[in-house]
Amino acid sequence: MSVTNEVVTATPREGKFTKNIARRVRVSGKIPAVVYGAQQPSVAITVDPKQIQRILYSESGHNTIFDLEVIGSKASAKTKVMIVDWQYEPIRGALMHIDMKRIAMDKAMRVQVPIQLQGVPVGVKTQGGILDQILREVTVECLPADIPGHINVDVSELAFGQILRVSDLPHGGKLKFITEEETAVAHITAIREEVAPAADAVAAATTAAEPEVMKKGKPETADAAGDAKKGDKKDVKKDAKK
Repeated sequence: MSVTNEVVTATPREGKFTKNIARRVRVSGKIPAVVYGAQQPSVAITVDPKQIQRILYSESGHNTIFDLEVIGSKASAKTKVMIVDWQYEPIRGALMHIDMKRIAMDKAMRVQVPIQLQGVPVGVKTQGGILDQILREVTVECLPADIPGHINVDVSELAFGQILRVSDLPHGGKLKFITEEETAVAHITAIREEVAPAADAVAAATTAAEPEVMKKGKPETADAAGDAKKGDKKDVKKDAKK
């Protein structure tokens, strides 16, 4: 179940929402955030990044439903929310901003749930292949309280030539799968080895290259020698006439 008892406290943000203001919020140890949904106006707030990180790294991750309490606002009552978007600073990896959506616990919603493969496939254990997971999340529809942290599937019987599809995932009565049933989730692939060039091909290439190098000097040398001999004969004939 993705519902937690943790309460995230927030304070409202007022004024212009510029980059400088957002930077000041982060310098103070908080991060800017927005909460919206449930046919209520959006509210700009600041939250503690440590609380948000704890939720994001929990078992249910961003699918966790928790209580948000905005201190100092007109409606400071707790509201069930879920993190729907977040941004990290690219270099240091610090959390910079999050978006949260208000959740109605009695209405079904669509979410992305991670797929976890369990077991060692026979195609890896006895056939020397490697397991390739193509799809890592599946879209399901259910009530907020029924959102699973992840979907486990046993792949120990997966062999070469077989494809694990969405239809092979455990289908519970509370979950409605939105992703197409024929979508591939995982399969076994062969380990590709680099093929060394054949010895005959290498020898042929070497042999073909060698005569070309030799041709560069021999014909010219032979012609020069022949010209020299012709020249000598002409000189001898001239001397004989004299």
